[in-house]
Amino acid sequence: MRVIRFLSILIFILFMGCQSVSSKLTLNIWHQMLYENRKALRAVCDRYEADNPNIQINLTYRETEELRSNFQSSAMGGSGPELIYGPSDQVGPFSTMGIIQPLDNLFDADYFDKFVNNAIIKSDGSIWMIGDVVGNHLMLLYNKELLNSPPVNTDELIDIGKRLTIDKNGDGRPDQFGLVWNFTEPFFYAPWLAGFGEWLITDDNRPNLNTQANITGFQFIKSLRDKHKILPKECDYETANALFKTGSAAMIINGDWSWGDYKGIVDFGIARIPKVVETGKWPAPMVSTKGYSINVNTGGIELDETIKLVKYLTSDEVQLYYTDKLNTQPSSKAALLDPLVTENELLRDSAKIIEVGRPMPIVPEMRAIWDALRTQYQAVLGGNVTPEDAAKLSQMNAEKQIEEMNLIIQPTYQATIIKILAPLVFLLIMWFSKKHFTQFFQQFQKNRFAYYMIIPSVFGIFAVVIFPFFYNIFISLSNFSLRTFRDWQLVGFHNYISVFKEPLFYWVFIKTVVWTSVNLIFHVTLGVFLALLINRTMPAKPILRTMLIIPWALPQYISALTWRGMFNQEYGSINLLLNKFFAMDPIQWLSQPFEAFTACIMTNIWLGFPFMMVIALGGLQSIPREMYEAARVDGANSWQQFVKITLPMLKPVMIPAIILGTIWTFNNINVVWLVSNAGEPSDQTHILVSYVYKAAFNLYRYGYAAAMSMLIFLILLTFGLVFMKKTDATGSNVY
Repeated sequence: MRVIRFLSILIFILFMGCQSVSSKLTLNIWHQMLYENRKALRAVCDRYEADNPNIQINLTYRETEELRSNFQSSAMGGSGPELIYGPSDQVGPFSTMGIIQPLDNLFDADYFDKFVNNAIIKSDGSIWMIGDVVGNHLMLLYNKELLNSPPVNTDELIDIGKRLTIDKNGDGRPDQFGLVWNFTEPFFYAPWLAGFGEWLITDDNRPNLNTQANITGFQFIKSLRDKHKILPKECDYETANALFKTGSAAMIINGDWSWGDYKGIVDFGIARIPKVVETGKWPAPMVSTKGYSINVNTGGIELDETIKLVKYLTSDEVQLYYTDKLNTQPSSKAALLDPLVTENELLRDSAKIIEVGRPMPIVPEMRAIWDALRTQYQAVLGGNVTPEDAAKLSQMNAEKQIEEMNLIIQPTYQATIIKILAPLVFLLIMWFSKKHFTQFFQQFQKNRFAYYMIIPSVFGIFAVVIFPFFYNIFISLSNFSLRTFRDWQLVGFHNYISVFKEPLFYWVFIKTVVWTSVNLIFHVTLGVFLALLINRTMPAKPILRTMLIIPWALPQYISALTWRGMFNQEYGSINLLLNKFFAMDPIQWLSQPFEAFTACIMTNIWLGFPFMMVIALGGLQSIPREMYEAARVDGANSWQQFVKITLPMLKPVMIPAIILGTIWTFNNINVVWLVSNAGEPSDQTHILVSYVYKAAFNLYRYGYAAAMSMLIFLILLTFGLVFMKKTDATGSNVY
């Protein structure tokens, strides 16, 4: 009893201490700014904290897609940051979901009048975002040291591109390109679609992809790479950015957000994306704003302080600070008249580019349009489909996905049955568990202190395992989607039926089985082999062991992105080595489905074998040496010793490791998502878990995704039980 009292007092004191330390009100901002922009935001927030000592501002950087998905999840759970900063196209989904607040009644009308029209983002008659930066649009940037003036039309673009694409060392691989950009992404392709005479969405928010303009656009981009050879064969955003920053590219198509990244490194100018000669039209970049939205869960004093913070972050002073440091175009009418803006050459040229731009659509349907366009566009670039077929398929897929996205499933008789059966099942579980509860209370009376000590872990397990599991079951039986984000209800087994009726599910399942099997075979084989190797007496053994553990020790995020760079068709070290030692032509690791899937497997093999090696090494070191000595006396050779002693003695430690490895590999979204850039090319590298992520956070089909995740759980549970039974993992014969 004295111990319990002492601990209670100690916890009280610690709690009071925490209260005093955290007396400041913390406001959180999630954003997706580039590095230089992050530094500027941190600087203005530090200034605000100095003027408001009672406020602490936490800034969290997330990639654009990660920002969207994490905010959706946290807001749904009643938490998340007070402020979210990002492009205006996130307003449509967030407002439809009801996870951001309308701002009309939080700010005076006079406040909104301070901004230009396109900085105030409206949807369904309400204001949802206040932008501090206008533009966020693509343009042509050119290196003034390599090019005196930019091309005006596509003919000039091709001519200049050919002239400035140079193989300096004669190895058959260009060392300098005339033009680079992230040409595989639809956002970077969209301006060209307008240049060829059409737009990707109609005025009534319908997809407009099956057009001659889209067909011609596909052909044009492919010709720049394959016919005119002024583009790298594979070029994502990071590659293009690196080539331009190092002077290895004369021109790049990028956004105004990149100016701060190039400042002081490249002497660059900006211009419109060259006019399309065939149509006489300017490519139209999407023009939007970046700004702040307030979490729907923010209230009370946090809301009051958040409003004050937004007013500060969108003030003329802060906007002009960004203009000075980052060359951003402010959204404030007064700030636009400041000499920092009017005398800024970049901003004057940027304003001319905006004149031919088109407003960024903010409707949720754009997600489906982007997704449908992306898969077929990449298929064209990979040579796997004709532009004509790609245009038809992208239109068809976009319409299908929009229909699924906006579908509101009505409850059926199945929902009523579930509501009746759920409490009955719960009561049955409680009835059959009464013996265990009785034993628990008896033991509790005898060992109170021990049970008090495990209470936090019990609550933790309930919070992060048990509750989410059963919550996910209910979501899988609901109509939880974009349109019912905050008012979903049970509807029955519709989502499970939809999964089984979808042919793509079976194809992705087969790929997942192949992915898991191949990885596990190599993980176990390499792991055991290397464990046997380093278990022997050998020189520099600690160094070798440390080096072999490095793949496991490094953050998976860094490792996956490093491998992605190594798989680049032109600059990746893998192709360079294959060419040097085997005289092999470059392999299209990231632009062809089979090769990209193979690249993901190779990366995961490298990441996974150290785990098996460590487990196997521990098992080997526990085997008594006397057994090997007795075997040698009996005349057993090395292979016989391995089969009769090593393998049976490794079985108790390797079987659990194989089960864990299977589960880890089956659900390893990180490698697939990062190496293949979210399923590229054309969504051909998805495994089940990445397909679930796409369904949930890209297409807002949460009930469907939850049903698929439950099927993944059942698949892995079945595998684990069958595998343990077949291997006698829990029986007496395991030893």
